[in-house]
Amino acid sequence: MNFDKIAEFEQALADYTGAPYAVMTDCCTHALELCFRVQQIKQCSFTRYTYISIPMMLMKLGIKFEYNDVHHWTGEYWFDNTNIYDSARLFRYDMYKPGQMQCLSFGYGKPFSLGRGGAILLDNKFYYEKLIKMRYDGRDLSISPWEDQKEFQLGFHYKPTIEEAEQALAKLRANDFTIKAEHKYYPDLSKITIKNV
Repeated sequence: MNFDKIAEFEQALADYTGAPYAVMTDCCTHALELCFRVQQIKQCSFTRYTYISIPMMLMKLGIKFEYNDVHHWTGEYWFDNTNIYDSARLFRYDMYKPGQMQCLSFGYGKPFSLGRGGAILLDNKFYYEKLIKMRYDGRDLSISPWEDQKEFQLGFHYKPTIEEAEQALAKLRANDFTIKAEHKYYPDLSKITIKNV
């Protein structure tokens, strides 16, 4: 399988956003999960007004969290005590903040909408090399077939498809997206119970 289109889109995305590196994933929540995993974050706080997958993801990872009082945010918000941003509702030229991990969403209703998908923007080469393997079952994509790879780091099946990368690349090159970061109403998650069954 040829993964060149994924790498080509990642380079184009990095160039557009000003990030040294970009890692495409299958969704923003998984992008965030990989950032928390690779840095082994143990606790954080974040806005109580966001999508329900965020506290669920942190619970899955065993990360202690609290909700903070950040109510009105547009485009992105920060996880306190980390360098991780949920930038699901932001997409613009040169948006990258040095030293941070900014996670994008390409879901429906997002500025760069493909229907699904996401990405991580970062400038840390060490984490980049880990994340690029983690998102696809620990695979080193320079080794083919995968059975020839004899050692794997723990990975996750959070990869984009080649077709999604081709669509994303065409969309980026055609400037077929909005740069307007719109506010989205989210309910107060502190008033919602999540049961771990």
